[in-house]
Amino acid sequence: MRKPIIAVDMDDTICHLVKRAIYHNNMEFPTHPLRYEDMLDWNTDHLRHPESTYERFFLRKGLYEELEVFDEYVIEEMEKLHNAYDVIIITAAMPSTVPEKWNWLQQHMPFIPLDNFFSGKRKSLIGYDLLIDDGPHNLVPALQAGRKVLCIPHPWNLKDRELYQFPLMTSWKGAKERVDEILGMQ
Repeated sequence: MRKPIIAVDMDDTICHLVKRAIYHNNMEFPTHPLRYEDMLDWNTDHLRHPESTYERFFLRKGLYEELEVFDEYVIEEMEKLHNAYDVIIITAAMPSTVPEKWNWLQQHMPFIPLDNFFSGKRKSLIGYDLLIDDGPHNLVPALQAGRKVLCIPHPWNLKDRELYQFPLMTSWKGAKERVDEILGMQ
């Protein structure tokens, strides 16, 4: 019998990308400080300094290896999920960021094997039973396809959370039990 597949996003789901990118942005462009709370959309061009391009904001060399874990529970809960389910990491990545993301994952969650690490933006193309993500562009198609989701709440998904009433997971504490409940695996 196959184990249910739990697809887990990386950035702003198991680690904090936007907060770290904001930190670097604010150090480099102090005249245009950004706040996490103001990140209400994926397109933040109007908020950033004109020289703070997408590449400077999200593709800074080494950025993905210095990200903080989401919270104090994420590593333990991810290991519990890995032991009970077929956990895959599916993360949107540019070719230059894939090695950094893999290095981060191996540093913090070495129990996730390479065979379970995927780079891809169109997560709806992957077969899974439950998606844990922060991106509405992934959560909405999953719901529309009849799949189960858990949304990590952030300012950029507020509008879609209100519209679609995604189940939320604000902390990784108790994540394994939550997933068991959603999948009816108790």
